[in-house]
Amino acid sequence: EKMNSAMSEEPDALSVVNQLRDLAADPLNRRAIVQDQGCLPGLILFLDHPNPQVVHSALLALRYLAECRVNREKMKSELGMMLSLQNVIQKTTTPGETKLLASEVYDILQSSNMSDTDNVNEMNYRRRKAQFFLGSTNKRAKTVVLHIDGLDDSSRRNLCEEALLKIKGVISFTFQMAVQRCVVRIRSDLKAEALATAIASTKVMKAQQVVKSESGEEMLVPFQDTPVEVEQNTDLPEYLPEDESPTKEQDKAVSRVGSHPEGAASWLSTAANFLSRSFYW
Repeated sequence: EKMNSAMSEEPDALSVVNQLRDLAADPLNRRAIVQDQGCLPGLILFLDHPNPQVVHSALLALRYLAECRVNREKMKSELGMMLSLQNVIQKTTTPGETKLLASEVYDILQSSNMSDTDNVNEMNYRRRKAQFFLGSTNKRAKTVVLHIDGLDDSSRRNLCEEALLKIKGVISFTFQMAVQRCVVRIRSDLKAEALATAIASTKVMKAQQVVKSESGEEMLVPFQDTPVEVEQNTDLPEYLPEDESPTKEQDKAVSRVGSHPEGAASWLSTAANFLSRSFYW
């Protein structure tokens, strides 16, 4: 009987953590989520959830929340936060992409009140640890900015998400719909051409890479038309992992197209109610 009730609760946990992740993706919601009494403790408990999809989604939510500088101190001091992140990083069963994401969140929070020197040393230490888990071929993650011709509505965006999710080595991505761009974080051993091949496979969109010239001007560089063999994901969660690169546009978070603050507020209360029922009985 216990097994059955646990099984029936799992989709609820996943749907709630996915709701929180989607809410946190909108910069307008980030302060409210952290100030809510139930959401942050709930996300920390989700980091120890047996379902790896729940853990990954909770990390993405925390990564979004940490984008907002004023949230970082409260997040860092929240009971169990840093310890739970360390546990995810050190657990041998955690997938490599999840370890890297947990390290990134840990770095951001850890550096919130350090001097610059301590901050750099600590971040380098955490990165070396994450790289060790990822394996020697994956020295670090890199960021690729794509301009996608045809990315002009939510159905095209969904097609693009599905194509990128199938590529092994994609850590996370975020869309900037207003300028038809997608910022993708990938492992260093993945060629950017693989992203272009995946997007071209939609038949309705085509990607070019956005690069900066020596003078600092942005240029669009087309990819070669030769398709690249893409290794498919078999073990990653079946939902959109999104986050923003910590090195680019840190303070220019782009609001989701068509997000409604009123809807967000009711979602947040639903999520908070679920968390309080689940964790504070």
